[in-house]
Amino acid sequence: MCQDCGCGDPEIMPVEVHERLLSGNDRVARHNREHFAAHDVLAINLMGSPGSGKTAILEATARALASRHRLGAVSGDLATDRDAQRLRAAGIPAATITTGSACHLDAEMVHHALHDFALDSLDIFVIENVGNLVCPAIYDLGQTLNIVALSVTEGEDKPLKYPVMFRNAQAVLLTKIDLLPHLGGVNLQMFNEALARVMPEPRAFPVSALTGEGMDRWLEWLEASRPRV
Repeated sequence: MCQDCGCGDPEIMPVEVHERLLSGNDRVARHNREHFAAHDVLAINLMGSPGSGKTAILEATARALASRHRLGAVSGDLATDRDAQRLRAAGIPAATITTGSACHLDAEMVHHALHDFALDSLDIFVIENVGNLVCPAIYDLGQTLNIVALSVTEGEDKPLKYPVMFRNAQAVLLTKIDLLPHLGGVNLQMFNEALARVMPEPRAFPVSALTGEGMDRWLEWLEASRPRV
């Protein structure tokens, strides 16, 4: 349980206090959005469970776009710098936001982190959120797109169990599809049916960071989502 926001639990955080926190967060998020817009940067809030493959997909995306677009990233983690280290090794300017006990990033955290980046040298900025399918969906960070990474190993019912996360997403990356032959009874159609029940405009990209399968469609859509200058 997040000690900062109470995760919407009125017994931990009164509703009016939580609403004030969200209101303050939204003001900073608008400020972040102005920064991204001023520099024509596509800002992405990348969310998903621990182990869903967020970092691996971001690494694969950066490698594929290296000759065309400049990526930067911040990675939210409770205690380590490991994900940011991986991203830097993949050629992405990256920093860690260490949250301690907080189970999500907020706009203020992202705002402070932006001071370490030259946004005018970037085309895409990815906010790799803390691994969680609940709280990150609530907090606006100033992003343009919400992307959810959902591994095929997590089960087809995750969109139905965590509808807020998927309802607010513009796209879902169904990751680790190279494992499908080893997962008896799991098929992509069942994932798609679950997403169609909760997403206003269902959009899923089955991908494998390991083999590169499906990456072309994801990259084509991502590039089409960039600001036109």
